[in-house]
Amino acid sequence: MLSMNKKIKIARRWIIFFMISLALSGITAIPVETELHFISSYFSPGSWMGFWLHKVLDGVRETNKQYPFIGYGYDWLAFAHIVLAILFIGPLKDPVKNKWVVQFGMIACLLILPFAMIAGYYRGIPLGWRLIDCCFGLVGLIPLAICLNRIRILEIQNA
Repeated sequence: MLSMNKKIKIARRWIIFFMISLALSGITAIPVETELHFISSYFSPGSWMGFWLHKVLDGVRETNKQYPFIGYGYDWLAFAHIVLAILFIGPLKDPVKNKWVVQFGMIACLLILPFAMIAGYYRGIPLGWRLIDCCFGLVGLIPLAICLNRIRILEIQNA
């Protein structure tokens, strides 16, 4: 059986992994045109993924040329991801006391599913791409579920 310190260390490692992943996923929104140019070069415009990536790249390029201030929204998206990552310092310090932050993160991950499907539909985002977006929520659930499980074990042992 794992010691209390070992359980806390495991939970903290998963929280740190989640925080880093969340912050990095946001930061990647800032150089979106450069990233789209890079990734679209690996896909043929004849494939569904290539067609979509090239279309998005064209849209971002045109928007940046005509209305560069729209890119500021991507900057705020990055900022929000960083701020949300900082929120997880609470459970990093005291996982049991700040269990609600992990639960909040799990709820946010689950809400990605209907949001991507509904908003994506109305914005004309292909189903395949919306499913990729949904994967971010599902993947985010994994470390948070592990953390919540460890926190519940700690609660039981502390009772």
